[in-house]
Amino acid sequence: MSKKIYFLSDFHLGAPDYASSLQREKIIVEFLDGIKNDAAEIFIVGDMFDFWYEYKKVVPRGFVRLLGKLAELTDAGIPMHFFVGNHDMWMRDYFTKELNTPVYYEPKEFVRNGKRFLIGHGDGLGPGDHGYKRLKKFFRNPVCKWLFGILPPIAGMGLANYLSRRSRVKTGTSEEVFLGEDKEWLIIYCKEVLKKENFDFFVFGHRHLAIDFRLSSLSREGRGGEARYINLGDWIRYYTYAVFDGEKMVLKPYKDNADKIIRN
Repeated sequence: MSKKIYFLSDFHLGAPDYASSLQREKIIVEFLDGIKNDAAEIFIVGDMFDFWYEYKKVVPRGFVRLLGKLAELTDAGIPMHFFVGNHDMWMRDYFTKELNTPVYYEPKEFVRNGKRFLIGHGDGLGPGDHGYKRLKKFFRNPVCKWLFGILPPIAGMGLANYLSRRSRVKTGTSEEVFLGEDKEWLIIYCKEVLKKENFDFFVFGHRHLAIDFRLSSLSREGRGGEARYINLGDWIRYYTYAVFDGEKMVLKPYKDNADKIIRN
């Protein structure tokens, strides 16, 4: 495998304000431009936008630099994959039609160079957080999606931006803290999966921490081994991404944030 597979997530474009979002968007475009010659495939694992809703005839204003770069990469034949996050769950077919990019709503298995990956945004997985899980089910209901869509875009986007401003990501006042192996819900989720079947890599976003965590596994088929849980961090504080060269998977900083990556 001469080229590499890249994974990144949680851009939250639009937050916390126009100026800082634009600056971040330019950095992301710079990164994507830098990998275009050696990228075999790119996975964007959710929350590209702090809010996104696809009206039939209206595209949310902004983000033209990133969308243009994604179109350039897919036009050049680089496969792109997008997993919806909790902030951009109301996708329709804009990415599939305009960017030739499949959109996934649940975690999905991929096999690359003999290695098994389970990839997803990560929201609503694992134990606890029942309030969010109920809310997610409500928002993903087609009726809820339709009701929001009948609002005029100026009203709908205004409401969404108001709610976004009240969120942790929008205000930027809360730092995520690693809870430890026994309390991190995505680590717990990965361990439960490994009791049933083996994966080499679990790749998630959502957590806003850059985590590379090794997990011993023994599936019910009796096959043991070592799996790794990779949480991709974000492009708000950490500017981290993962890259797979066919053998090794490495979680790396685009900026000088190597000391922020949590490893065991």
